[in-house]
Amino acid sequence: MTTNPRVGLGYDIHRLVEGRPLILGGVKIDHPKGPFAHSDGDVVLHAIIDALLGAAALGDIGELFPDTDPAHKDADSAILLKQVVSRVRDAGFKPTNVDVNIHAEKPKLSPHKPAIRDSVAKLLDLDPGCVNIKAKTNETLGPIGNEQAIACTTVVMLIAA
Repeated sequence: MTTNPRVGLGYDIHRLVEGRPLILGGVKIDHPKGPFAHSDGDVVLHAIIDALLGAAALGDIGELFPDTDPAHKDADSAILLKQVVSRVRDAGFKPTNVDVNIHAEKPKLSPHKPAIRDSVAKLLDLDPGCVNIKAKTNETLGPIGNEQAIACTTVVMLIAA
């Protein structure tokens, strides 16, 4: 184990379909479309999971929670994140901050950013001031801009626990 800070980058994208709930950072957002996914498809928590695993050199979300495993069907991503935080702590690290970019044309996410920040902070046992949530459109370009997909890019920093 090292005492040097570690940085991890996470990314997730899902196709949007009618009739699925849209959950971002553990917060249910009122929207007619949600992610087509094996689990609940929370792109924010999935990106954070990958960032945490990458920073701790513990693999990736697909290795830990494969979409071929029926045990993860409709899984609550908040529970998956808690398992990953425990693994990261067992490896001798703890998160210090997280920066999140949600890429979606709709719905407009500004009104939801405080709730998403508070939810992520609670799940990671961080002060809300250590969590930043940004929402970006794709200016009507590509699958995200055409409201066919939603994505998230995340950076986390870990320090020795």
